[in-house]
Amino acid sequence: MTVVDRIAEIWGTRTAYSKDGLWPVRVDQALAEGVAEDDIEQWVQSACVLCSNGCACDIAVKDGAMVGIRGRASDLVNHGRLGPKGLFASWQGMSHKDRLTRPLIRENGKLVECDWDTAMNRITERSRQLLRDRGPLSHGFYTSGQLFLEEYYALAVLGKAGIGTPHMDGNTRLCTATAAAALKESFGADGQPGTYADIDSCDAIFLYGHNMAETQTVLWSRMLDRIAGPDRPKLVCVDPRETEVARYADVHLAVRPGTNLALMNALVHEILANGWLDEEYVHAHTLGLEELSATVGPWTAEAAAAVCDVSAADIREAARIFGTSPRVLSTVLQGFYQSTQATAASCQVNNLHLLRGLLGRPGCGILQMNGQPTAQNNRECGADGDLPGFRNWENPAHIAELAALWDVDPLTIPHWAPPTHAMQIFRYAEQGSIEFIWISATNPAVSMPELPRIRDILAKPDLFLVVQDLYLTETAQAADVVLPAAGWGEKTGTFTNADRTVHLSDKAVEPPGEARSDLAIFLDYARRMGFTTLGGEALLPWTGPEDAFEAWKECSRGRPCDYTGITYDRLRGSSGIQWPCNDENPVGRERLYGDGLFPTDPEYCESYGHDLLTGATVGAEPFRARAPGGRAILKAADYHPPHEEPDGQYPFRYTTGRTAYHFHTRTKTGRSRPLTRAAPSAWVELGPDDAERLGIREGDLVRVTSRRGRIEVPARISDIRSGTVFAPFHYGYWDRSGVPGEHPTAANELTITEWDPVSKQPVFKNAAVQVEKIGDAAGPAPAPTTTASRPAAAGELTPARPTVGGTDAAATEHISAAPPPRFPEAIRHGGQDGTP
Repeated sequence: MTVVDRIAEIWGTRTAYSKDGLWPVRVDQALAEGVAEDDIEQWVQSACVLCSNGCACDIAVKDGAMVGIRGRASDLVNHGRLGPKGLFASWQGMSHKDRLTRPLIRENGKLVECDWDTAMNRITERSRQLLRDRGPLSHGFYTSGQLFLEEYYALAVLGKAGIGTPHMDGNTRLCTATAAAALKESFGADGQPGTYADIDSCDAIFLYGHNMAETQTVLWSRMLDRIAGPDRPKLVCVDPRETEVARYADVHLAVRPGTNLALMNALVHEILANGWLDEEYVHAHTLGLEELSATVGPWTAEAAAAVCDVSAADIREAARIFGTSPRVLSTVLQGFYQSTQATAASCQVNNLHLLRGLLGRPGCGILQMNGQPTAQNNRECGADGDLPGFRNWENPAHIAELAALWDVDPLTIPHWAPPTHAMQIFRYAEQGSIEFIWISATNPAVSMPELPRIRDILAKPDLFLVVQDLYLTETAQAADVVLPAAGWGEKTGTFTNADRTVHLSDKAVEPPGEARSDLAIFLDYARRMGFTTLGGEALLPWTGPEDAFEAWKECSRGRPCDYTGITYDRLRGSSGIQWPCNDENPVGRERLYGDGLFPTDPEYCESYGHDLLTGATVGAEPFRARAPGGRAILKAADYHPPHEEPDGQYPFRYTTGRTAYHFHTRTKTGRSRPLTRAAPSAWVELGPDDAERLGIREGDLVRVTSRRGRIEVPARISDIRSGTVFAPFHYGYWDRSGVPGEHPTAANELTITEWDPVSKQPVFKNAAVQVEKIGDAAGPAPAPTTTASRPAAAGELTPARPTVGGTDAAATEHISAAPPPRFPEAIRHGGQDGTP
C-alpha cells in the first residue's frame, strides 16, 4: 500500500490502460487517526453520497462508530477508488458535534427542543387544518438529491395519493432537471443511454459544460487513466474556465456564458454539411431531420464564433473530431443545464449522437450527468413532481395504473396541470397560496437563486415551515419545526447513480440521539394523518426500507426503470446492478438503445415533448400524429441571447459553480478539516486583463454587485476568460451565525430568478455584475491552487496554503493485480474481494 496526500493529489495515482481494456483496480482507503486495520470490527457495505458518481465503498466500524472508508474493488463504478470528499467527509461529515439530536419547535420566536410527539403533533395539526380549510394546494414539499429511493417513493405516495398536491419538487430542479428533460425530449423517457465503461472504449470524449475533474473526481480518474494509456482518446472541452479538463483537451472551446446553443447548432451544422451522418440510421430510427437542418442552416462556424467568441477553426476541429471518430462519448453537466436555453442545448448533444448512430455500443454513449448521488431516484420515484416509474402526467392510462397500484381514486392524483416546479413552489409561498412547506435534506437559503428574496419567503409569518436535516442549516434556522434526520451509514436503503447503477447502503451505526431516518419520519406522518386506500388499508403500510423497496419494484414493473429483478440480497454482493433489471435483463443492462428502439410510443412514453423555445407541451394528439413508432426525435431550436446581458452599469458576465473540495452548501464537507483547509472560505475569480484594468491584485477584497444583491470576498486572478466572473456557490452562513452580515459570501445573492422554459431549471450561469475593489489583500485568496481555481499562469502568487493536506488528509492506495470487474460477471454474490 502507498500513502498519498489526497488533498494535493486529488485524482490519486495513475493506472494507465489501453482502449477496450479493463480499468485496473486501485483500492483507496482512509481511517480515523489512531485506527489501524486490525482494530476494525466490521466493514459494512455502502456507496458514497458526496457526488453523483455512486462509488461503492465499505464503512469501517469500531465501538459502534464509523471510523473509516474504503472503495470496493469489485464494483463496476469505481474499481476501488474514492475521491477526496468521500475519503474525508463521508463518516467525518456524519460524526460532528453539531448534529441535530432532538426535534425543535418554535416558541416565542426561538427554536427549543421537544419530544417527537410534540413536534409531529404540531405538524399534523397544522396540516389537517390547512387541508380542511384550504385543500391540498396549500401544501408544498421540497426535497433533495440525497435521500434513499425508498424515502423518495414514500414521499411521492403520501404527497400524490395521500394529500393530492402537485406542489412537490426537489433540489434536483437546481442541478439536473435539464438532464431528465433532454432525455425525455429526444428519447421519450429519462434514463442514461451510456455507461461509465464507455470511457474504456471510446476514441473521443466531449465534455459539455462539465468540469468532471472537480464534480466527479473518480470518473475523471478513469479518463485520466485512459489518457495516460498508449491510445488516448481525443478530448474536447466546452467551458469558459481553464479547468483541469481544459488542460488535457485537444480543443478547448471557452465560450461566452449563455451561448451554448449557438455553439451546438454550429456543431450540428458541420456534421450535416460534411456528410458525417449515418443516413441509414437516421432514416430508420429518428424523426425531425428536415426541421433540424433548417434550424442549424445559418449556424456556420463563423456565425457561432462571432456569438461565442471562440475560433471558427476550433469549432470546425471539434466537429471534425466528433464527425470522424468511430466511437464518441459525450458528458453534459451544469455549464449547460444552468445556462440559458438549457434543454435546447442539451438536446443538441443527443442529436449529434443520433445523427451518427453512436448509441448503445461500447464507447458510444451519452451521459446527461447528475449532480447528486440520488438525483436519479428522485426522478424515478416522482418526488420531483413527475409521476413514479417515468409515467406521463398527460396520459390518463398512466394515472389509472398508479391509482390501481395504490388503491386510490384517480382524481386524487394531481394531473390536471404540469407538476409544480421548485421556483413556482416558492413563488406560491411568496404569494400566500402555499402555507405549508416541508423541506427535507436541502438548504434553499443558500442554494436557490436571488437569496434575499428566498430569505424573505422562508421568514414569512404565515408560512408553516418544516425542515428535516442533519444539521441546523440556514434554512432550518427559519423553520417552525426542525426534525433531526439520520443520514449515511445510519440507515438502510438503495440509491442509483448517473449511469443507472443501483447500490445498497446498509446501516452501520445508530444515529445520534433521537434522530430518525427520513423514511421513518414520512411513515410516521402518513400514519398520524390517517392516509388510507379505498379499501380502508393504510396507504403506506411498510415497516421498513425493504418493504418500501418491494413496493417500488411493483411500481417500476414494465416501465423503463424496471427494478423487478433486483433484491436486497442481490445487491449485497460485489457490485451494483444497472437497471432495467427484469426477466428480459436478468443481470441488468449496461447500455440502452443498442437496438435503435426508443420509448417514444405514445402509450408508453414519459413525455409528449415541448416546444424548446416556449416550453409549451406538444400534447397527446399532435405527438401521436407524428407516429414516432419507437424512433428518437431530433429536436431543434434557434439561439436567443440571455435575458440579462452585460451593459455599462454591470459590464461582466457572472457564473457560479463548484470546487473539488466541497459539496453543495458544505453541510458535511465544511465539517471536514482537510477539505476546509483546502478551500476554507469564499472567493471570486476574474481574468488577468480585467483585474489589471480594475486595479485588482491577487487577494484584494472586492465587491461584486448585481441588480439583486452583492458579495464581498477576496479575488483570485485565474485563467478564466476575459469579461467573466466566477464564484463557488458553497459558502453560506451556517458557520457565521447564519446571516450574511457585513460581508455576504453566498454566490446566489447575485443570481437571477429565471428558469429554462422546458426543464424549469434556474439560470445560475448567466447574470450581469459589476466588480470593484474595496480593500487591499491580506494575503492570497483562499481558493485552491490545485484545480480550475489555480492562479493565472502569469500571476506572481505564493500558494494560499501548503499544497499538502496534513496528516489527516493521508489515504492509502493499493493497486491490485486482481482482474478488474466487468459487466455482467461482476454481478455475483459475496462481499469485498468475494468474502461473505
